[in-house]
Amino acid sequence: MRYLAVLGRQPDISYAELRAQFKNVQMLGPSLAIFESNNIPEINRLGGSLKLARELGQEPLAFLSNLPDGKITLGVSDYSRRASIRTATQAAIKLKKSLAKIGRSVRTLPNKSTTISTAAALHNGLGKKKNHIELIIVDQVNYLVIGVQDIDAYAARDQARPARDAKVGMLPPKLAQILINLCGPLKSNATVLDPFCGTGVVLQEALLMDYHAYGTDKSERMVEYTKRNLQALSGLRLSSSSSRVNGACKTFVADATNAQWQQPIDAVACETYLGPPMSLPPAEIKLKEAKQECQNIILGFLKNLASQLKTGTPVTIAVPAWLRPDRSYSRLNILDEITNLGYNVVKYSNSGDGSLLYHREGQVVAREIIVLRKK
Repeated sequence: MRYLAVLGRQPDISYAELRAQFKNVQMLGPSLAIFESNNIPEINRLGGSLKLARELGQEPLAFLSNLPDGKITLGVSDYSRRASIRTATQAAIKLKKSLAKIGRSVRTLPNKSTTISTAAALHNGLGKKKNHIELIIVDQVNYLVIGVQDIDAYAARDQARPARDAKVGMLPPKLAQILINLCGPLKSNATVLDPFCGTGVVLQEALLMDYHAYGTDKSERMVEYTKRNLQALSGLRLSSSSSRVNGACKTFVADATNAQWQQPIDAVACETYLGPPMSLPPAEIKLKEAKQECQNIILGFLKNLASQLKTGTPVTIAVPAWLRPDRSYSRLNILDEITNLGYNVVKYSNSGDGSLLYHREGQVVAREIIVLRKK
């Protein structure tokens, strides 16, 4: 079946996540992608997608007319090339009037833009509660929303963790989920290794996705933070459709450049060492020092890891990139060295150079995402 995804803030990364997980993924617009799946996709497993919808396959009025008895809450998002607030509002009003003629009561959500926001859709239960419907219009095609990203749950998982350390950076749960998904489809009991586990965000997301989690870090304090956070995981509001953790987790102190990990290792997903914290773009000499330090650690880690992986094992890493005064980002440019260590580089990106850069506006240390396969 064909599905539609409304992509997140950085659509190139969201698109790459879909390409890693599904078939025939195509961009349909700046923030939309269509894809095919034999199974119904789960919104709570896709960190880069704000909404999921399926092709309606019939006229919206016919679909709405056959909903179970009771009041209908309706939102309409218009992603057509000539969309406006007026076109989206008119579509909703027209459906409401037609349904009123057959005795159906409808509450329409007001359009503050051409689309219903993720927050409004979530808090009104669109795509989840009985008779709470969001229709997405893309030119002449109608889609029915089947899932809305639970932004409240992601925030809770990020902010309610008892052990946090801003000095080592805070990996967003959405990005951790994307890193895992970029490894491609994994079996349900797969073991995901994070050799730089920090406060345990990747391990947390792996457990919530029903994988086994395996984390190491050279800092004893970080491993203790991970343990505390994962112990508290069951007490958090996890998501709209996830309330328990089924996977097993093991953690221990180890330096990623010389650690000996236990098998099995089915996938590796991690944020590597990002260098010292920075609040301003570094001077050239400081940048050179930071680059050399990070490169030594990352290549040392990948060399050590290569001998412990089976051929074909996916490895997704986030490495640092630094903001420059001209607002561009300076990268490590280590793909050739990585290839020589026994990996193939996988390019999921829609951009010409295949790169994926995760950053917020003005962020000094960004994350470049690199996807690999063991040769």
